[in-house]
Amino acid sequence: MERIIPMSIKEIERTEIFIRLEKKSLTQMQAADILAITPRQIRRLMRKYEKHGAIALVSRKRGAPGNHRLTAGTGELVLALIQEHYSDFGPTLAYEKIKEIHKIKISLWSIRKIMINHGLWTDKKIKKKRIYQLRERRAMEGELIQIDGSPHDWFEGRSPKCTLLHCIDDATGKMMAGHFAPSEALWPYFSLMETYLKKHGRPSALYSDRHGVFKVNRSAALTGEGVTQFGRAMKELSIELIFANSPQAKGRIERSNRTLQDRLAKELRLNKISTIEEANAFLPIFIEDYNRRFAVVPKNPDNAHRALLQEHNLEEIFSIRRFRELSKNLTFQYNNTIYQIRTERETYALRKAKVTVCEKENGSIEVFYKNKPLAFTTCNSQEKQGEVIDSKQLNEVIDNLQKRQEDKLKKGRYKPSYNHPWKCGGRRRLFNAVSSF
Repeated sequence: MERIIPMSIKEIERTEIFIRLEKKSLTQMQAADILAITPRQIRRLMRKYEKHGAIALVSRKRGAPGNHRLTAGTGELVLALIQEHYSDFGPTLAYEKIKEIHKIKISLWSIRKIMINHGLWTDKKIKKKRIYQLRERRAMEGELIQIDGSPHDWFEGRSPKCTLLHCIDDATGKMMAGHFAPSEALWPYFSLMETYLKKHGRPSALYSDRHGVFKVNRSAALTGEGVTQFGRAMKELSIELIFANSPQAKGRIERSNRTLQDRLAKELRLNKISTIEEANAFLPIFIEDYNRRFAVVPKNPDNAHRALLQEHNLEEIFSIRRFRELSKNLTFQYNNTIYQIRTERETYALRKAKVTVCEKENGSIEVFYKNKPLAFTTCNSQEKQGEVIDSKQLNEVIDNLQKRQEDKLKKGRYKPSYNHPWKCGGRRRLFNAVSSF
């Protein structure tokens, strides 16, 4: 009866090479190059092949137990321990407990395999990456402007971290405006848009993420008109605000963020710029060079930007507007402060009237009733309680709080002089004790 030798494809190919070596149609050096092994290995295998034939080329490890297999009974012991003590544990935590408490040497992947095979843990499937279709650029400059903030260590440790707010034109890839700020907040975005509008005019639409500056993310919000202060300002300027569903949707500005974090940070270092004020002064020079290198020609040479109109008072538009109802005493509360409307004569017309409070960036306010300003005085200022802070502003708030606390400590610290009674007391007591003898 003929003997059947199981061989892999690799071993069959090796057999063909050694048949050619035996017939002298192939040299040992050529065989070594083909099999990617050394000539010494070829000679060793050739001696075995001449003595035992093709079976000498079959791996001796085939059918033998693996070197890393579990010892007899270890798998059953570990399974029993997991079922008794760690049935609701994940593989990693179960591995740590079995190693630390029960002193059993077993790998994490062995425990993982045991738990999966016995239904104690379900393997998490790797989520398939979503493929996003490339979107064609808009045809004209100013049709769609992408806006975003990029928090980064822009000064490379020379100053605290800050955020670059900037706008990218979708049609040309131009960087239209930029503004450095401590964090991604409303007033820096107002400053960015004011710079943009004065230089380029009004675009047709802005494309942003769903940050709280742009969109009201609470569907059940009880106050307000359903739009943010930024959204209200854009509505007054007839600029459409569009929100992206994902970072990939506004990939053009996301990719520009990576470019800026590389190039702009190095330019700031080369120009020895270490403050936000200096960086904002340098930005127009950088933007001009950036656009020269990376901007593309749009399909349509026309420009979709619209000029600002006379009724567009940017100082009033870029302010925080809130509505308040006057009490019987013509008072209202805003930012924990009570204000009272001043009138020359007693009037009942303003009782329960709804007024508009406009807050400027410096904290000052103006009060309007039917677009007419009202004079007012401050009656009482209450202590601020806890306030809601956006996650992107949290670091800035904590840094400012620590700075204020350090300033208070410095102001409250008192160092007495050398001859102060506090310091002289010990010497006086010693002098009096010596002189009493």
